[in-house]
Amino acid sequence: QPGLVRGIGLPQAIALNMLDMIGVGPFITLPLVVVAMGGPQAMLGWVLGALLAVCDGLVWAELGAAMPQAGGPFIFLREIYTECAGARAGRFVSFLYVWQLALSAPLSIASGCIGLAAYAAYLVPTLQQPLFFFGHILVARSVLAAIAGCWLAVALLHRSIRAAGRIAMFLGAGVAATLLWILFAGATHFHPALAFSFPAGAFHLSPKFFLGLGAATLLATYDYWGYYNVCFLGGEVRDPQRNIPRAVLISIAMVAALYLAMNVSVLGVIPWQQIVHSPSAGLTTSVIAVYIEKIYGNAAGRWMAALILWTAFASIFSLLLGYSRVFYAAALDGNFFPQFARLHPRHRIPHVALIWLGVVASLACFFRLLDVIAALVVLRLLLQFLLQQVGLLLLRRRRPELFASFRMKLYPLPVWVAIVGSVFMLLARHGAAKQMLLSVAVAVVGAAVFWLRPARIAPAPNDDGPSHGL
Repeated sequence: QPGLVRGIGLPQAIALNMLDMIGVGPFITLPLVVVAMGGPQAMLGWVLGALLAVCDGLVWAELGAAMPQAGGPFIFLREIYTECAGARAGRFVSFLYVWQLALSAPLSIASGCIGLAAYAAYLVPTLQQPLFFFGHILVARSVLAAIAGCWLAVALLHRSIRAAGRIAMFLGAGVAATLLWILFAGATHFHPALAFSFPAGAFHLSPKFFLGLGAATLLATYDYWGYYNVCFLGGEVRDPQRNIPRAVLISIAMVAALYLAMNVSVLGVIPWQQIVHSPSAGLTTSVIAVYIEKIYGNAAGRWMAALILWTAFASIFSLLLGYSRVFYAAALDGNFFPQFARLHPRHRIPHVALIWLGVVASLACFFRLLDVIAALVVLRLLLQFLLQQVGLLLLRRRRPELFASFRMKLYPLPVWVAIVGSVFMLLARHGAAKQMLLSVAVAVVGAAVFWLRPARIAPAPNDDGPSHGL
């Protein structure tokens, strides 16, 4: 697309994916996954989440290699449903995706900000003190820390894409150091009797087991998400037909191994009974810092909390970078609000989209973490992932030549596994109806906006004059 530069190589693409995937997610959801299944059998959720990530990652890899442009899913959905049902249908489905992303992307960013604030409160306990009450909801001072982290990332991203890639590599070094310390601590202080002391009936295939597995898999899926970040940046990746599939699959393999090792390590030091039945405030909000503190003492726990702040910030940085390109691509196409097509006159980045994401993510920081995660996962599954998975099956039949550069093995089995897994996560858990209703409401409002507006919105002119109209 006009103005963008192909400045991201394979190492940077993998780093950006892994920053997006790891973030603060596993450091805050680990106790939630254990509670969902009631014991160390929660590792099944991580394994099933990894399997679904691989299958869905293959969908992204094929589409990303076939259509390597900024915006990723916006381009995929537009082209798939234009080919299969006509131009108006293609524009509607792609608009609906961007419409829901205007809510779900800030929710994703906010989840990282909330996790950052939780570990900041471990270092500065006064952040847990009340800021104000909204009805019966307590708003703590940590919300300010969450918002500050978001806007620091927005400020750092007001640089060229090459500078952003270098910052990503620098942040990735801190993430790697964090994970290595966690794994080393677990390997040298591991107690198998703690990690594998399953409760009675842990694997009894009852409705309760499957509800717990559904909730655990949904949380694990949230932690794996990000393997597709390189597809958002497709217009800025060098040799995209080779590097996009490699970045997707390599990042999934590396992160899945890290997650499984990390969870076994923590459960080999902290008894799962303590997490499920009598959790302290630290175990529910900053479990990894408590884990390191239990092994090495209070000072080490504080250093670990600081490293996780680094990791959380790296994820926020990566999310803002990737999602801003989707809004840019949609506006450039004339299928979203034209202001998002503006590029910064000096750095050639979509700065309006960055600011929008920062504003809405800051507002979302006032909500509970579990509600934020559930809402964003259900929105994405219904209004993006299932549409892409089904769409790939349709496009493969109609335009097989598009996929000459990369084809998944065992097709179409991985696609069907991804579809079944998405439906399972939507339905097999408590409280599913509330998020489903939210998703339907977002879709209905989005459909009304699309059909009532003009057929095409001309993109806004850039800050330096020329228009991005096609």
